Amino acid sequence: MLPPGALGHSGDDGWLWVHVNLADARVAPYLRAHVPDLPKAALDLLLSVGDRQQLHADDACVYGVFADLVYRLEGLSDELGLLHFVATEKLLITGRRDGLHSIEAVRKSLRSGQNPKNHTALLESIFMQVTTGVEEKSEAISDELDFIEERLIVDLEDDIPKRLAKCRRLAVRLHRLLSTQRSVIGRFEQNAWQTTGKAHVLKTSHIAQRLDWLDHEMVALRDRAHLLQEEVSLRMTDQTNRNLQLLTIVTTVFLPAGVISSIFGMNVGGLPLEHDRSGFIVTMLLLIGASGLVSTS
Repeated sequence: MLPPGALGHSGDDGWLWVHVNLADARVAPYLRAHVPDLPKAALDLLLSVGDRQQLHADDACVYGVFADLVYRLEGLSDELGLLHFVATEKLLITGRRDGLHSIEAVRKSLRSGQNPKNHTALLESIFMQVTTGVEEKSEAISDELDFIEERLIVDLEDDIPKRLAKCRRLAVRLHRLLSTQRSVIGRFEQNAWQTTGKAHVLKTSHIAQRLDWLDHEMVALRDRAHLLQEEVSLRMTDQTNRNLQLLTIVTTVFLPAGVISSIFGMNVGGLPLEHDRSGFIVTMLLLIGASGLVSTS
């Protein structure tokens, strides 16, 4: 934990970025006690557990919630997490409950020597890293669909429907994510001009353009996955019909034989050929002849 008062002293010309783990029970009491002049609505949203994306601006700060892909030890996952943030004139506070791709990417860029000129530039960089993670996933979906399409040309294998469903589900989720983020930024751009504070000089036009482009790509991938699912469904239906046709033929061929064997298998007196030594041969000839007659008709 930072010492008390550290969040209120970033220097006359400096600024401070603080990233916290909101799953830590000590974070909420510390921020409520030591963050100076932070609006209650912004602090409440920063510490909230809601899952609705939003972006607000008032005279004191910019604050909101943005979704991002979760980053695990093995790399970028398909799960979604939430980034909570508040940006005042000289302070940027971000928080998460899961490891996020955007934060990890920004950390790496800072360690490599990149130096954003202010806290809003850093927040813009975080937003752009969110879109970068989605772009990586869109490329992975495209490569997976290419692979599935190549295999479909050869044959329909058992694992293709499951892999295709996974691709389409991820494309739908990411499309929903991107469209929501674009809507959130659009509302922010409409409302931000009404405020007069210095904290919200947040440039979002380039982020909105990138979201629009990515959403267009994601819709194309979603539609492509849908078309491939339709092709798989048609092939599965055709394969089922062939199996049913074969089953019908087999059942039809052996139906007369089943009827004859049932008749001669009854435990009643007076059956023909019961005491004839050639009865078995005659019965087999009847069975074969009836099956052959049905199969040629």
